Amino acid sequence: MNEVELKLYIKKLSFEYGFDDVGFVPYQLMEEESNNYKEWLNNGYNAGMEWANNYQDIRKDIRLLLPNANSVIVLLHNYKTVNHQSEKNKISRYAWGDDYHNVIKKKLKKITNDLKSKLESNNQTFEYRYFVDSAPILERQWAVKSGIGWQGKNGMFISKKKGSYLFISVIISNLIFEQNTLEKDYCGKCTKCIDACPTNAIVKPKVIDSNKCIPYWTIETRDERQFPNEIKENINNWAFGCDICQEVCPWNNHRVPITSELSFFPRNGKTNFEFEEIINLTDEEFTLKFINSPIKRAKNVGLKRNLEEIK
Repeated sequence: MNEVELKLYIKKLSFEYGFDDVGFVPYQLMEEESNNYKEWLNNGYNAGMEWANNYQDIRKDIRLLLPNANSVIVLLHNYKTVNHQSEKNKISRYAWGDDYHNVIKKKLKKITNDLKSKLESNNQTFEYRYFVDSAPILERQWAVKSGIGWQGKNGMFISKKKGSYLFISVIISNLIFEQNTLEKDYCGKCTKCIDACPTNAIVKPKVIDSNKCIPYWTIETRDERQFPNEIKENINNWAFGCDICQEVCPWNNHRVPITSELSFFPRNGKTNFEFEEIINLTDEEFTLKFINSPIKRAKNVGLKRNLEEIK
């Protein structure tokens, strides 16, 4: 199969398995991007997420993950569903349904299996590894390089047709593709996300200080520490994560379609927590209630702390 045929076949498979867009990037070192990442770390913007310091060499060079890598295939999956039921004890939209890691990995496995069979029937080899937010890869930057969107001022990847409620996954492979034309940055002079952030976490376009970011405090910090006053006073009833900078983005308007993936719809129709229900959960009950859910990342103690802080 030549490059044109390969791209058409990969796109066909991707759309059949529910993805919303696909981009292709030839192998390259992420020199500028990894330097920007190091600067972010040096400024302490990773807050208490010490794991962010690990594997900086891989972020720069994906051939440390796959020595024969010649390209990255970037896949976007929309997770937009309904709206919040209320303004109390809100859950970030990405965590309403099943854990996206599990859902998307199953789809990537099907795509790569089908692609491998197709290529081998044409006497072509296919070496690959796939990831969905599960390896030290600069996914948003690879998505930008693929030409299917741009990085917004809130740091999120934005698609002109699909907005920013998107999960990004990648397939690193030995296949060869040419560089696509980059998408224009359509944020322009808009600063709605910066202006709307209640804790001023967007310190400059595309740069987020996690120390000031509500999702950091409601997801990543799992101990019993109280929130800093500037977080507690501006938390806006977010009990797990925060979507404010996406909610105000003009690219997430009514034209963005609802996802076809039922696994991303709210479990039991719930987009908010009931205080009394959560605060009395034992650890065992928490584990059962949030099995295969992104919410389990906060752990029982962390989720209860969040609800007490915004009570």
